[in-house]
Amino acid sequence: MEAKATLNYTRISPRKVGLVLDLIRNKPVDLAAAILENTPKAACEDLRKLLKSAVSNAENNHQMDKSSLYVSQCFVTPGPILKRIRPKDHGRAHRILKRTSHITIVVAEKE
Repeated sequence: MEAKATLNYTRISPRKVGLVLDLIRNKPVDLAAAILENTPKAACEDLRKLLKSAVSNAENNHQMDKSSLYVSQCFVTPGPILKRIRPKDHGRAHRILKRTSHITIVVAEKE
């Protein structure tokens, strides 16, 4: 049995989120939460909330035991890109790409 939580349209680059997700993949939930608490990355705050939501979904919707949960899957996919224009010298304009992410965390019970 698995429980998942998703966070869509987060205003952070998928590349930055992927670095942090690699740290918590296949780890027990309590260890993953500790890693997210002590890692100085911008994505950690959103991922900590998302992990807490996935654990709550497992406990409340599927009656799983919190002590036996681990992060079975976690991945990020790119969302829509917000395109902005930045004025440059000699009347030129450069495009600024503000990337968004769709993040998914899946927790499962150890067998």
